[in-house]
Amino acid sequence: MKSYVRMLAGSCLGLVTCWALAQPMATVPVPQDVVQLSASATVEVPQDWLSLTLSTSREGPDAETVQTQLKQALDTALAQARSRAQAGQLDVRTGNFQLSPRYSREGRITGWRGSAALVLEGRDFGRIAALAGSIQTMTIGGVQFSLSREEHHRVEAAVQASAIERFKAKAGDIAKGFGFAGYGLREVSVHANDQEYAPRPRMMAMQAKVAEADAPVPLEAGKSTVTVTVSGSVQLR
Repeated sequence: MKSYVRMLAGSCLGLVTCWALAQPMATVPVPQDVVQLSASATVEVPQDWLSLTLSTSREGPDAETVQTQLKQALDTALAQARSRAQAGQLDVRTGNFQLSPRYSREGRITGWRGSAALVLEGRDFGRIAALAGSIQTMTIGGVQFSLSREEHHRVEAAVQASAIERFKAKAGDIAKGFGFAGYGLREVSVHANDQEYAPRPRMMAMQAKVAEADAPVPLEAGKSTVTVTVSGSVQLR
């Protein structure tokens, strides 16, 4: 009797399974009149932020000697820079400070070398250039122009608003072109991209001291291009 019940239960389960498989699967309706599109806006603006790196290097028979020499050079430059600092216009901060041993072919330490860096950055290019030219204990190691955080946010917000308006106008034109009264937004994404173009500082040799003491370093800022792209899909109505 128990075997019969098991067989009956198995048969019923098989029938239910077959019936379920035989039923047509529910299909998701394919969206009609959907259009993919994108629109971009671009603006080119002068770079308003300068980061200038001063550096110095030393070598010696032991780490303590090298470290002391680097600290003296950095302290002198730092004191001079702090006296001319102004928030947002000329900010001062220390950069990398490194010490490493020198080895002989036999793997023995024969001496030490080290380097220290000081970073001058801000919006006042003239003040930064003059200060960099007057510091005698360190030399110019690098120059980089960019957009300040505040200017970048302001420009990106304006470009994004323009890109969105272009996307909306393009969607409206497409809808009218196909004979529809308007459209509905289905999905959208916003992507920002920045490109910076900075000419090389004129008459300036990297890793070399300025020939004339207290002479300002000639600098020329480049431009940054901010592009915002809005892409997505709309349903014509």
